[in-house]
Amino acid sequence: MKTAELNFEGVEQRALKVFTEKAYLDYSMYVILDRALPQLADGLKPVQRRIIYAMSELGLAAGSKHKKSARTVGDVIGKFHPHGDSACYEAMVHMAQEFSYRYPIVDGQGNWGSTDDPKSFAAMRYTESKLRAYAETLLAELGQGTVDWVPNFDGTMDEPSLLPARLPNVLLNGASGIAVGMATDIPPHNLREIVSACLKIIDDPDVTLKDLLKLVPAPDFPTGGEIITSRAELRAIYETGNGTFRARALYEAGDGEVIITTLPFQVSGAKIQEQVAQQIRAKKLPMVENIRDESDHEEPVRIVLELKSNKVDVAQLMAHLFATTDLERTYRVNLNMIALDGRPRVMGLKDILVEWLSYRVRTITRRLEYRLAKVNARLHILDGLLIAFLNLDEVIRIVRAEDEPKPVLIKRFKISELQAEAILETKLRQLAKLEEMKIRGEQAELATERDGIEGTLKSPAKLKKMMREELVQDAEKHGDKRRTKLVEREAAKAIDETDLVVTEPVTVVLSTAGWVRQAKGHEIDPIGLSYRAGDGFQAAARGKNTQQAVFLDSTGRTYSLLAHSLPSARGQGEPLSGRVDPPDGANFVSVLMGESEDRWVLASDSGYGFVVRFEELYARNRGGKGILTVGDNGKAIPAALVSNVPGAVIAVVATAEGADGRLLVFPVKDVPELAKGRGNKLFNIPTAKASARQELLVAVAVLPPNAKLKVICGERSMTLSWSELDAYRGERAQRGALLPKNYRRATALEVDLPRS
Repeated sequence: MKTAELNFEGVEQRALKVFTEKAYLDYSMYVILDRALPQLADGLKPVQRRIIYAMSELGLAAGSKHKKSARTVGDVIGKFHPHGDSACYEAMVHMAQEFSYRYPIVDGQGNWGSTDDPKSFAAMRYTESKLRAYAETLLAELGQGTVDWVPNFDGTMDEPSLLPARLPNVLLNGASGIAVGMATDIPPHNLREIVSACLKIIDDPDVTLKDLLKLVPAPDFPTGGEIITSRAELRAIYETGNGTFRARALYEAGDGEVIITTLPFQVSGAKIQEQVAQQIRAKKLPMVENIRDESDHEEPVRIVLELKSNKVDVAQLMAHLFATTDLERTYRVNLNMIALDGRPRVMGLKDILVEWLSYRVRTITRRLEYRLAKVNARLHILDGLLIAFLNLDEVIRIVRAEDEPKPVLIKRFKISELQAEAILETKLRQLAKLEEMKIRGEQAELATERDGIEGTLKSPAKLKKMMREELVQDAEKHGDKRRTKLVEREAAKAIDETDLVVTEPVTVVLSTAGWVRQAKGHEIDPIGLSYRAGDGFQAAARGKNTQQAVFLDSTGRTYSLLAHSLPSARGQGEPLSGRVDPPDGANFVSVLMGESEDRWVLASDSGYGFVVRFEELYARNRGGKGILTVGDNGKAIPAALVSNVPGAVIAVVATAEGADGRLLVFPVKDVPELAKGRGNKLFNIPTAKASARQELLVAVAVLPPNAKLKVICGERSMTLSWSELDAYRGERAQRGALLPKNYRRATALEVDLPRS
């Protein structure tokens, strides 16, 4: 079968690189200009502008009745915005939420979401909506020739390219969006403050940013709160158009309670409760008994923290919560918008206001020119009508006698076609004598208006005065007081966990299987505790619950956990491997507690070891910290606390095949202090036995003067007095002396301290 030849005649061929590059750039510009970034002129994105315009065309003004939101969304996507209905409705909901928009544009009935879950709004078939009074500032001058009109997506009707905003909505309600390669984050501001800044620029175009910031000190969120960023940082933001600032919640301290009354912008009360409750469960907030939500319609935010005592330092507690929850939040500012030249640009506060004022001047100019054209057209018609009244008999004769009266009227009275048409459309009832007086009166009024408009258009001062008066009028009608306080404070810092816990003595117990728990007090008998089947006591350490418990594994790595974070000894604890990540095959041999300056002896079963400060054993991550080098097949043995009493000695015991157990006692000062490593030889194990691992160091202990040493061998033990230790004294790295026959398989050493 012969394959047909492909014919590319008439088909444009382009390199894939060129095609994809152009397609991506086209898509990028579409996202930037027609989706993500707001226009400086009216502060709206295309979908928002189309929703507002469609609602105005449906007659949904502030004084009208609500209509189903589905009706509005249907008009928007059917006539102007051929995209998803859910995205369009979500944009509409956003403009109706009082906690999202500083000056909401849409007035909704039904479930329009809440601060806890802004996207919990009902479906559009259930809700009803109309425009708010604030929308008048965007739409009032729309039909007065103020903006350009462009065809909609299918060319069947026109839509406004911009709305003739009477206020700088881009700063009042702000915006956020992510485009391709750029984003925008414009916080909302107070209307009266922004208008005051506009008036200042109108009066003094050379006003400095410093003077403007006296009028516009910071953003103003619809939910209130407190901005704590310094004025210097805020000034840098308004100067460059970029930066960050911090805001936090407001609270009141009551009788054993803390009541949170205001949350930062876009922070969910439910999330705050979850964050605080999580800390309470983790015992990181021991001074807080409970958290509950008492919010209702009268008090939209009322979150109550129940304190365990009236003596709790509320300021310290709230500083901790500000640092660890969303009660304090950082907001990004990126004043990126589409400027009047159609290009995206990041601008400072003064640049934005200056450019918007130029747009407002242009809008007012177009409005006046449009009205002037209407006035002149009406005066032209009135001039023709007056001619007709002055020559009424002749006009009637021509209309009765002529088949085509219009050209005859034009030629006879030297009037225009429009004037002739107006004369012919005049009703008989308007031929009364009084109509002539009305025409002359209307002419006088319109002539006065024409002269006023022309005078305003020719005078920049009058134009500024008109703009100024309109701004003041709108500020009085739609403005309100600042909701967000501005108090310069340092960023909150979390309290150290140990500062949140009441200091108590505890005993940390480690089992042979690696399970850990902590019991209050030092009187507990760790060996007598209940253990899981097949498990038993391995080690215990006594200290404070605010201290770190350090665990040593057989590979010489250490792991540290706060003692108070460990499970209670009421149960059998939990596996330590759930909190740390030891190497495969490693097991935990010891637990250590104490002060950071305490010293401990670490040793391996190969006979090497060193003294290390306790603070060197702290590990910052789950993987632990390598401290003791144990060598191939070597293992760490339980550590021993070093006594700082002069004359203290170290006792080490080694066992070998054939029950050859030896004990060596030597001064502590002979052992070097290191941060990590293998250390020095503590006990001399012959090379042959060491390589075959036929002799191993099994225990190490440190004794102050006059202490007794207990040598444990299985279930038997013997106690050596301070004087009896002389038989085993020697120098570090020697072999020591043989233990009595029944104790040559010793497994552990214990110290019996002298009575003070």
